[in-house]
Parts: sequence; structure tokens; C-alpha cells
Amino acid sequence: MSDPVVDKIQRHPKYLELRAKRNRLGVFLTILMLIVYYGYIALIAFNKPFLAQPIGAGVTSVGIPIGMGVIIFTIVITGIYVRRANGEFDTLTKEILKDASK
Repeated sequence: MSDPVVDKIQRHPKYLELRAKRNRLGVFLTILMLIVYYGYIALIAFNKPFLAQPIGAGVTSVGIPIGMGVIIFTIVITGIYVRRANGEFDTLTKEILKDASK
């Protein structure tokens, strides 16, 4: 048994557009995150002397700001996704639901 409203929504061109855009963005941001995270892990594994270099005359090494950069990057790409989801994706969802309720 299938619901006619669900079938109507799944065939709607804007729903197909929404799915494609959301999937593209999700895959793109995931790949970026994997590159950054595994790049940092690879740097730890293969170039420890670089990460161990002190910054200036202090005790903080180069690895600390790079690690913080990974964390900040994660927050930024999460913000990008949320902004698109709350803007463009929500607008498309509202249009789809409005058309489906007719």
C-alpha cells in the first residue's frame, strides 16, 4: 500500500531537485572533512618533526594550531550545511508541501 500524497511528493520535480542538491552538498562536505581530518592524521603519522616545532620562543608546537584549525573547519562546514538547510532546502520543502496539498 502506498500513500498517494507520498507518491505525488516523490514524483515532484522540486523534490527531486531537493534530494539532488542535498545529496551533492552532503557528499561534498563529507569529502572535504575526510580530506582535512585524514590529512591531519597523516601529518601526525608521517611528519611528527614538523608538528613538534615550537612556535616562536614558546612551548606551543605547530601541531596545536593546526589541530584547532581542524576543529574550527568542522564547525564552519556544519554552519554551511545548516545555513543551506534552513534557507534553500526549507524553502524547497515548503513549496513541495504546498504543491502536494493541492
